[in-house]
Amino acid sequence: MLDDGSKQNLLNNLSLDIERCVKCELSCSRTFAVPGSGASNSTLMFVGEAPGHNEDISGEPFVGSAGKLLTSLLNEIQMSRESVYITNIVKCRPPNNRDPHLNEIMLCEPYLDAQISIVDPVLILPLGRFAMNYFIPGESITRISGTVQKIQGRYVYPLLHPAAALRRTEYKQRLRNDFLKIPSAVDRISLLSKGMDFGAFDQMWLT
Repeated sequence: MLDDGSKQNLLNNLSLDIERCVKCELSCSRTFAVPGSGASNSTLMFVGEAPGHNEDISGEPFVGSAGKLLTSLLNEIQMSRESVYITNIVKCRPPNNRDPHLNEIMLCEPYLDAQISIVDPVLILPLGRFAMNYFIPGESITRISGTVQKIQGRYVYPLLHPAAALRRTEYKQRLRNDFLKIPSAVDRISLLSKGMDFGAFDQMWLT
């Protein structure tokens, strides 16, 4: 198991690799690559789709209005941006905020895989349909958001995207409700890791 200092060094080196990356055409149109930010030893890793305009000019993930909502929701569960790790599937902004192309996702995939391996979070939280489909292809975000899924040995907890929540009041309330269940989910997963099996891990298990 890596200590916190080793994890941070590995993430720093990985961030440098991402900032220098020229594997796809997004490197030609970006202002800054957006590797990710937060605690190298976090129990939570939030994964979005791709940087937007504000992120592209700052080099930091989730700094616009959606990011402000994310920060507010974290505060509600007594956490901060600095205590979690936040990144995206694709590390550079697609032009006009279009969906990332498959080749862009594939070329960025080793970076995300490395981040997950280094941070080794208890819970991965994809934000929105696109990020959810990276981990759980073919599912509906409105059907499974707020439920824990075990995917290839990792616990994944899909959430509605904060940007969608800002557009629809009912989504904002649902996102808040699902956020409030995060501490319970982490506690239950920790018990499972110690061999305490409570049976099916589903929506009811988190209430």
